[in-house]
Amino acid sequence: MPSPAEPFVFPRTGMESKNRAVLAAMTNKQSNDDGTLSEDEVNWLLMRAQGGFGIVTTAATHVTPGGKSWKGEMGVWGDHHIPGLTKLADGIRGHGAISLAQIFHGGMSAPESLTGQQPISASQNPLSDGMEGESREVTNDEIEDLISSFGDAAVRCAEAGFDGVELHGAHGYLICQFLGEATNRRDDEWGGDISSRSRFLLRIIEQVRSRAPEGFLVGVRISPEHRRVGVRLEDSLDLAEILADAGIDFLHISCWDCSWRSSEFPEDPRTLTEWFSDRVGDSVPIISAGAIWSTSDAQGVIGHGADMIAVARAAIGHHDWASNMADTEYDPQRPPFSSSHLISQGLSETFVDYMRSWKGFVE
Repeated sequence: MPSPAEPFVFPRTGMESKNRAVLAAMTNKQSNDDGTLSEDEVNWLLMRAQGGFGIVTTAATHVTPGGKSWKGEMGVWGDHHIPGLTKLADGIRGHGAISLAQIFHGGMSAPESLTGQQPISASQNPLSDGMEGESREVTNDEIEDLISSFGDAAVRCAEAGFDGVELHGAHGYLICQFLGEATNRRDDEWGGDISSRSRFLLRIIEQVRSRAPEGFLVGVRISPEHRRVGVRLEDSLDLAEILADAGIDFLHISCWDCSWRSSEFPEDPRTLTEWFSDRVGDSVPIISAGAIWSTSDAQGVIGHGADMIAVARAAIGHHDWASNMADTEYDPQRPPFSSSHLISQGLSETFVDYMRSWKGFVE
C-alpha cells in the first residue's frame, strides 16, 4: 500500500504529482466582485503550494455570470479573469505542484440577489439555502450554451497555464441537480435514468476534452449521496463506471467524513471509499475527501482504495500539512483555532470571518 507521501502518476497523461495530498476546493469568499482573483486569494493558495501539496485546487469558479452562488466567488467566464489565473498557475507551478481549477454553475443555488437572474435548474424546483421562490427549468438551447460555457472556461484555464480542471458535480450545484432524480424530472434526453441524467455532465466532459490541450487533466467531483437533490449511492456507483468509460483522469468523491458508511445501505460495513474502489477498481484514479486530519487518517483512506486524499479544514489550519505526510505520527492541532493563528496560515480577515460560520472552527 502506497504512502500518502509517495508520488502519483496520472495514467492517461503521465503527469506526476509529487505526493498524494490534494488541496480540496474550498469556498473562501476572497475574490473581487467581478470574479477576478484578489491578492489575498492568490496568497492563500500559493501558501498551500509552498506547504507541499501535490495538487492545489481553486475554490469553485462560476462559468457564467448567472452561475454565481456567493459573494466573493471567483469567476472564469470572461477573459478579464485570465491575468489573475495566470499569476496563480505560475505560482503553483513554481512550487512544484499541479494546479486545478474547479469549474461549476450554481444552478438553483445561484441567488437572484447576486446574479439579477431567476435561478435555473434541470427542472422547476423550490429554492433552498434561505431563498424564496422556484428555479426555472432550462431549455435545450440553454443547456447547449451552458455546455459551451464550461468549454470556454476550461480553455481560459488552459491559456492561463493550469494543468487541468475539476468539474464540480457535487454538493447540490447545477451538474449535481442534473444527476439527482429529485431535481431532474425531465422527460427528454436530459432526464430519466442515471445514464440519461448524466448526459449533461458527459457532454461537458466531451466539450472540455475537445477544446483543451491533450495533456490537460479533466476530473469530476461527485457526492456519493445527496438527499436534497436525490442522488443515491447505487446511481453514483453506476455513474462512476460511466465516467471511467468516458476516460476522465480522476474521480473525486466528497464523503464529508471518510469513515462514513452508506446511509442507503447501513448494514454494509464498507466505507464510501471502499464502495467506489470495489466498483471501479483501477479503471479511474480515486481521490477521496472527508475529515482527514492525521497521517494515519490519510493512510487509512488509501487503504480503503483511494489513490489520493484531499483535505480542506486541515489545510486551512495547517498550510504545510502535506509536507508532514512522511511522518507516520503526524496528528496536527484541530479546531478551534485562534484568529491570529489562521491569519498566520495565510487567511485574510474576510476568510476568517467566513470560517466563524463553521461551528467550533474559530475560537
